[in-house]
Amino acid sequence: MLPLILTLPALLAPYLADETVSGHALRDVSYVLQGVGDSAAAARFTIAFPTEGRIEGEGPCNRFSARQTAPYPWFAVEGLVSTKRACPALAEESAYLEALAAMTLAEASGPVLILSDDTGREMVFRVE
Repeated sequence: MLPLILTLPALLAPYLADETVSGHALRDVSYVLQGVGDSAAAARFTIAFPTEGRIEGEGPCNRFSARQTAPYPWFAVEGLVSTKRACPALAEESAYLEALAAMTLAEASGPVLILSDDTGREMVFRVE
């Protein structure tokens, strides 16, 4: 019985894959915001998924990170933290983080990431 218990984690490993958006998005790259809804991005904003359930990115002023534990294709930003540097684009950065926190669905397809909310508003990102 003991050998079965020791090998059980190895047998289950393929079924315990990352089910968050980080398991479906490209790793080791940053997606750059192209636009929100019909508007082009007001400044350079990025988002990346470096490890399971983690989000990192930066705007023109600050870096941010958060948890994302909802199973794909759902998307939920949890525990968002950001550095606190001031800059002229701080209003745009705040609007970006608010929009990001409102997103509820994700679609990752190679170099393109689309996040959307319950109203159908989309944030479109692309790997540069």
